[in-house]
Parts: sequence; structure tokens; C-alpha cells
Amino acid sequence: MVTAKKSPPVATDTAAKTKASAKKTAAVPATAAAPKAAPKKAPAKKAAVGKVEATQAALRPAVSHEQRHNYIEVAAFYVAQRRGFAPGNPLDDWATAEIEVDSLIASGHFSK
Repeated sequence: MVTAKKSPPVATDTAAKTKASAKKTAAVPATAAAPKAAPKKAPAKKAAVGKVEATQAALRPAVSHEQRHNYIEVAAFYVAQRRGFAPGNPLDDWATAEIEVDSLIASGHFSK
């Protein structure tokens, strides 16, 4: 007895190939027709920093270096006076005076 091997149905095999080729051909025109996305530009950090500095400079009243130094010198004396001229570190008094004077300059208490 000779038995013949059964082959898969031809219609099913052809239908699967047709569906696969239809998907491929449908996908090709869609990707080809899609517009290419423009590359994203990195934000200009330097320009933004420059604008912030320019704005801060415009808002800050102009006080010369000499004026600032004199204000700090006087303020350091008053810092030492507040602590009763007790022995301490004059650099700490100077640093405290710088902070106070810079905050007053930034708030607009001093002007030219």
C-alpha cells in the first residue's frame, strides 16, 4: 500500500501569502509618504543666561566698587559694635557686613 502525503491546502497558503504581501505594500507607501521630522534644536542656554544677567544688571542700581567698599567698611564697624567690640574675627565682621550691604544694594536702598 502506497500512501500519499497530504499537502496543506493551497488556498490557505496562498491567502496567508497574500495577506503578508498586502501588509508589506501598505506599510511601504505610508512610511515613504510620511514627512521627515525636523531635527530638534538644543535650547540656547548661553543666550538665556545672558538675558538673565542683563535683566539683573538693569534692575540693580549702579554702585561703584569704591562706594560698595566704603559701605562695607562702615557696616563692619557697626557689626563689631553690635557684639560689643568683644574679641573676635574681623573677617567674620567683614563677611557679615558684605552680606548686609549686598542685600541693601540689591533691594535698591543705595543709589548713585
